[in-house]
Amino acid sequence: MMRGLLTIAQAEWQLWLRSRLALGLLLICALLLASTSVVTALRMSAEHHGRTQQQAAAEETFLAQPDRHPHRMVHYGHYVFRVPPPLALIDPGVDAVTGQSMFLEGHQQNSAMFATARASAELGGFEDLTTALVYQLFLPLLLIAIGHGLVTREREENTLAPLLAQGVTGIQLYAAKWLALAGLSLALLLPLAVSCAVAIAQGAAPLAGGGVLLLYTLYLLVWCSLILLVSSLVRARSLALGILTLCWLASALIVPRLAVESARGAVPAPGKIQTDLNMQAELRAVGDGHNADTPAFQRLQADLLAQYDVTRLEDLPVNFRGVVAQTAEAGLTEVMNRHAEQRMALEADQARVAASFGWLSPVVAVAAGSRALAGTDLATHHRFLRAAEAVRFDFVQGLNRAHVERLAYRADINRNVDAEASKRARIAAANWNVLNKFSFRPAAATERLVRAGAPAAMLCVWLLMLSAMGILAVCRMQP
Repeated sequence: MMRGLLTIAQAEWQLWLRSRLALGLLLICALLLASTSVVTALRMSAEHHGRTQQQAAAEETFLAQPDRHPHRMVHYGHYVFRVPPPLALIDPGVDAVTGQSMFLEGHQQNSAMFATARASAELGGFEDLTTALVYQLFLPLLLIAIGHGLVTREREENTLAPLLAQGVTGIQLYAAKWLALAGLSLALLLPLAVSCAVAIAQGAAPLAGGGVLLLYTLYLLVWCSLILLVSSLVRARSLALGILTLCWLASALIVPRLAVESARGAVPAPGKIQTDLNMQAELRAVGDGHNADTPAFQRLQADLLAQYDVTRLEDLPVNFRGVVAQTAEAGLTEVMNRHAEQRMALEADQARVAASFGWLSPVVAVAAGSRALAGTDLATHHRFLRAAEAVRFDFVQGLNRAHVERLAYRADINRNVDAEASKRARIAAANWNVLNKFSFRPAAATERLVRAGAPAAMLCVWLLMLSAMGILAVCRMQP
């Protein structure tokens, strides 16, 4: 039986090799895959090298600052950069639309900068052609162009009846044709396998790299099953081609756009202006850390004087202004983090609603799973924001501690009297070593596999459903 299936599949492969159209399409696809893979890999390598250098330069510049007032360094700030992970050479994900660097400073949380496109964070843009985009959009078109007549051609050329008369069942015919198209799909996955191997050699987790390869294998097999189903149901190749093209348009263009709009409608998020106004109202209640005389810090002053049993701020063993800066920064950060978490929760909910449209489109499912496995999805961006905030808070509070312990209160309050007073209100540059090196990495491969589990399950359901429908169709097939 297996030999018979291979014979029919081999006949299809030989037919494609003799077809100028099929060979031309395969050549174009091969060139597109090769060029896209190389260009994406080179671009991600350049981004990795550039951002690594920029991160080192930012840290060196911060640490090289001269003696200053510690609060000047709080506002001098620092930059952090999100370096693309190794698997970004396959799927750069949201990098182009969310930004990849942040300026960190006291009293506020800045947004990520240098995004290259304005688009939905979960669908990405079409500005840069990537390996993932070629596999998600263009390879299904190639499979449709080559395989849409696999069964209908047998009807049109009157070869179906002789095949059935020779004892070939409809299920055997379906399996052989599916094997032929699946074999072509696996051959087209070779460039992706090479890209995964390169990413693993550059430090990607083998589990994640293998997951990417398996995910796209499932995806292409879904299209194979859909093509065989349509080809088994209709009697003309032109009609099969038209139906499959409409399926591609709906799956690749219409449903993804519908997913984005539906996510926005299902999970409305307040605008930046409204969010900032709400947050500013809470921040005012915390108090301005630049003004130690505000009522918000009167209780703090009284507690400190009582703790050290003194009556004047000048007699405290710590700098009261630094204590105020520490307290205010902690309060401001708590408020800002709460609002940031609320915003990220809304974005995550929107992403989940959009990803649920993978039940309607395998393109949506594979795109979500691909970004998750590559470590370039929205969850990874949120992880970067949290890691950057941890760095910001640590170095700001480190400088505030130096303000408390290294600078006398009297010198601090008199720093604007003259130039000499200003010099006395500075502390040594050695105190800038509160800045820790920033090195962002995506989540562990196991965590990424869990995030890709739902999209992979969607593709499995698609594959099983379409295969079952195809088998049912050929069981009832008539010449």
